[in-house]
Amino acid sequence: MNIRNTTAKERMLKKIRQALLQKRDNPHSDFEDSPLYKDEEEPLDVTFAREFTQVEGNFVYCDGEISLIENLILLAEKLQIKKILAWEPEIQKMLGQYGFPIYTTDQQLDTADAGITTCEALIARNGSIVLSNGNEAGRRLSIYPPIHIVVAKASQLVMDIKHGLQRVNEKYGDKLPSMISTITGPSRTVDIERMLVVGAHGPKELYVFLIEDRF
Repeated sequence: MNIRNTTAKERMLKKIRQALLQKRDNPHSDFEDSPLYKDEEEPLDVTFAREFTQVEGNFVYCDGEISLIENLILLAEKLQIKKILAWEPEIQKMLGQYGFPIYTTDQQLDTADAGITTCEALIARNGSIVLSNGNEAGRRLSIYPPIHIVVAKASQLVMDIKHGLQRVNEKYGDKLPSMISTITGPSRTVDIERMLVVGAHGPKELYVFLIEDRF
């Protein structure tokens, strides 16, 4: 039996040696120069909306601030949202001028139905959102409320993550926020008995309200 095993081993090694001695052209000679993704023919907002909804995100297009308010009201009525937190002055000013009710302190964080934040960029390629703690929303508002609403501008759309990080670098320079992250769809995990659970580590629902600002 040892002889047969040794013979089989030798045969296998002989084939490997012969294969290594035979010089062959690389079948993928242009691999390093080939693009990782195919070129997108659709506009950035269409690409983002498609990819974002595929990961169970909710995309709402707004042609201006009034459209944003109208869609927020419809969402609040649909989901019976009573308490919405907004800590960033930019969001507070935008919603306040139309009388949209929001809470502006963190004292209601544990009972909030939703949190509204801005973002650093939207990544069209995979429908992701770039966030940081470089503003008043900090680390908590995008995590604790069960519904996370992101208000973004069309000019914040970029194709890839490298372009999103470039925007962050241009904005903050050498004073980068201590937390820069991307989120792709609502929070989910399969750690619990290998079953998909949505909202285990963060919001159960994620909305992006995209305001057109590229006229």
